[in-house]
Amino acid sequence: MGNSLQDQLLKAGLVDEQKLKQARSTKHKKTKRHAGPRSTAVDNEARQAAERARREKLERDRELNLRRQEEAALRAAENEIRQLIHTHRVVRDRGDLAFNFTDGTTLKRIYVDKEQHSKLVSGILAVVRQDAFYEVVPAEIALRVAARDASLVLVHNKAAEEKDADDPYADYQVPDDLIW
Repeated sequence: MGNSLQDQLLKAGLVDEQKLKQARSTKHKKTKRHAGPRSTAVDNEARQAAERARREKLERDRELNLRRQEEAALRAAENEIRQLIHTHRVVRDRGDLAFNFTDGTTLKRIYVDKEQHSKLVSGILAVVRQDAFYEVVPAEIALRVAARDASLVLVHNKAAEEKDADDPYADYQVPDDLIW
């Protein structure tokens, strides 16, 4: 039972050993010839698919690394601005005079002393936003912050410009201590 059909035919004497060997070699050549081109075509397709997948993975990795680098640079710039504001802020602990300003469409108020109020009005000091808080910093620092992110500088008054000779309201000056 374990014998193949060829062995059984050989034992029965219907086939001689020479024909049996010839049949085996012919069968081997046919399978080899048909398997060869098919396997190379399949191998080529598999190689191409693997190469395509490798290229796509490299491209995704490049994009991900670029995105991570951009996020890291953005966080570094934000930290640099925070550090700049924190180190140069003006202490306003004893402030009793309200200074009003707008943040977008909302009206905000911080308390400063009289000297700081006059410096804010004249443009020597400026108000900047740091996260959810407002800080008073020197004008030079406000310019440096504005160079990095202009939306953080909320109040930075410019020095008074020269008076226009034709200004009909030149005689009516607005007092500096006017609080709105």
